[in-house]
Amino acid sequence: MIYTLPFIAAFIGWFTNWIAIKMLFHPRLPVKVLGITFHGIFPKRQQQFAEKLGTLVAKELISFDDISSKINSPAVTQGAMPIIEEHVNNFIDTKLKEEIPLLSMFISSDTMTSIKKGIIHEVEILFPMLIQQMTGSIKNDLDIEKIVVQKVGNFSSDKLEEILMSIMRKEFKFVEIIGGVLGFLIGILQILLTQI
Repeated sequence: MIYTLPFIAAFIGWFTNWIAIKMLFHPRLPVKVLGITFHGIFPKRQQQFAEKLGTLVAKELISFDDISSKINSPAVTQGAMPIIEEHVNNFIDTKLKEEIPLLSMFISSDTMTSIKKGIIHEVEILFPMLIQQMTGSIKNDLDIEKIVVQKVGNFSSDKLEEILMSIMRKEFKFVEIIGGVLGFLIGILQILLTQI
């Protein structure tokens, strides 16, 4: 009978850790038992968790200045220029001639090409300024911290548990197994102490 002690202790160690992990998420609503209120840690602290996460994301992970510098980089302008050139060419070669048919009679193709180049050059100058102005306006309207706090704060308890379990499933399983292993070792230690 005494040799079953390590297995019983292993089960108790595993079970208590399993219960502790479950109590991170359950009960989702406060429950009173014998005057003691039980409430899952994450459901109880969800708003505080949302606020801390919002601060972390806004200050450490996503900087609007980083986003702005990427958007305002010359590479973005260069990447947009072929599309702009195509639209300018289409406008001058097709739409403008449809709107003002006499134009093609009085303006040579060389002059039209010069006009296209001039417009494209002006757009190249204007585009970065326009992007910078737009990102400045978005920065004033976009509060990343507030968005994260609202989103996480409004998660259902099920959704919050699903997200955290998907991230930490292996770690939680490891905690359960460690509980069983430690319980087993304590059981063996108890047997050894009784044999002395």
